[in-house]
Amino acid sequence: MRVPYYSYIIPKKRLFKMRQLLLLCLLILAQTSSAQVSENLVYTYYSANADTGSSLLKTLNEATPIRVDNRQFHGYTTWNVKWNYRWFEQADGRCKITKVTTDLTGNITLPELVGATDEQTAAFDKYVSALRIHELGHYSIGKETATAIDNGILALPEMSSCKELESTANNLGYRTLEEYKEQEKQYDISTAHGKTQGAWLQN
Repeated sequence: MRVPYYSYIIPKKRLFKMRQLLLLCLLILAQTSSAQVSENLVYTYYSANADTGSSLLKTLNEATPIRVDNRQFHGYTTWNVKWNYRWFEQADGRCKITKVTTDLTGNITLPELVGATDEQTAAFDKYVSALRIHELGHYSIGKETATAIDNGILALPEMSSCKELESTANNLGYRTLEEYKEQEKQYDISTAHGKTQGAWLQN
């Protein structure tokens, strides 16, 4: 028994239209915009040896490695935002952002009390809990920064060249960083470096 074999030749006109449709789909995919913010927060701890003859404030002051503008702090947060983007360049040179990837990295430094009594531990736990909340507030500003940069670059309009688009995107990123760094300073002023949030020790 012979198995019948069927073949179908696509007409040239239809084949041309199919190719046009495929190219159009690829063009739409290339111009579809997407954004993404990734986060990585780590904690670093330094040890403070408890002393029954010293206050908790004195113990932490002697132990902390954190010095900023000639001042001691028991907790500290650093964050950094990096952005990358892709664009689609048209035949006439016009350029449009198609994808943005923004990375936020952060580090929160806090104390840990060693060799403490139950009473000292209770006082320390209350204090460091409030201190952590304050430092997370700093990190939250970093998150807001990353989101603002990510959304801002993605929303940039099509420009006459990719060089112009690149310059505009990077300027937006650096300008946004400066704006939010200023907000971070105001955050410390408004909270008195965490005092209004409970991160405060008596002498």
